[in-house]
Amino acid sequence: MQKHKIKVAQFGLGPIGIESLKLAAAQSWLEVVGGVDIDPAKIGRTLAELTGEASLGGATVHPSLEALFAVATPDVILHTAGSSAATSFAQVRTALEAGVSVASTCEELIFPALKTPEATAEYDALCRRSGARVVGTGVNPGFVMDVLPITLTGVSRRVDSIYVERVVNASTRRQPLQAKIGSGQEPDAFRAKFAAGKAGHAGFQQSLALLAHAMGWTLEKIEETCEPVIAPGPITTKFFQVAKGQTCGLHQRAIGTVGGEAKIILDLQMFLDARNPHDTVVVQGDPALHLTLNGGVAGDSATVAALINIVPRLLAAAPGVRLMTELPTPSWVNPVSGR
Repeated sequence: MQKHKIKVAQFGLGPIGIESLKLAAAQSWLEVVGGVDIDPAKIGRTLAELTGEASLGGATVHPSLEALFAVATPDVILHTAGSSAATSFAQVRTALEAGVSVASTCEELIFPALKTPEATAEYDALCRRSGARVVGTGVNPGFVMDVLPITLTGVSRRVDSIYVERVVNASTRRQPLQAKIGSGQEPDAFRAKFAAGKAGHAGFQQSLALLAHAMGWTLEKIEETCEPVIAPGPITTKFFQVAKGQTCGLHQRAIGTVGGEAKIILDLQMFLDARNPHDTVVVQGDPALHLTLNGGVAGDSATVAALINIVPRLLAAAPGVRLMTELPTPSWVNPVSGR
């Protein structure tokens, strides 16, 4: 049993942040001490008002970490406020300087050194000085297309290549995700946004880099492509009206080349009304492994679970910018015992 509750605060109160708070409130081993958001309509309100969870009535929303720390000192910040590693590092710097660890759903934090090596080194040194830790976690990236295949190779005598395929019915997902995959946009407009880095699934290359890192492979290059999926007819979701011929999702691929060979292939098809959603991992080697999760892992709900479940393992890790592969094996944390 936990002798002391772990104190957490929520940074970012969008759809994922709110669900994170709801799940945190259901854990007897956690104590929610506050939230942080820049939305003036949320600042000063109680977390009970925002979530409907009466037990959070004593915690309020603050405009900054500095304002939060003036009244409460959490052990861990639950960060759900962006996809950029550089931006996320800057957002939580105050916490890391104070020795407060951070569990984040920021996609690029799955392997931050890929795009921001200098910032990663800087914040790693900061964490080692202060005793804090920061890790990126989630479902994709954070599990399905990286940690899960890495775990499967634990029974491998030899790994020749890794292929991961994820098909997601985006009609069941939150509004920001349906928007991010281009729902209702003209195909050429979506292609232009992807080329500008303003559309598509974030963290794809970072998942591939984590896989290569875990396998001890030196990547020669990463090739990433993304094409819009075209609606075959009108599609209506809770958030969008999509006409025939418009974008209803994406087909994104990343290929990692090692020794002149395509060693890692990640294939993501995420679109409205996708049939037969699933997650498939194929490891070629000895033994050959083929795993399919029928229905796939429900991203929104499972991402929040990954964020909460990582908390005790993060606190047990050595200070620094950590990778998921450097922490104990992910597992469910019993809401009563905290184990």
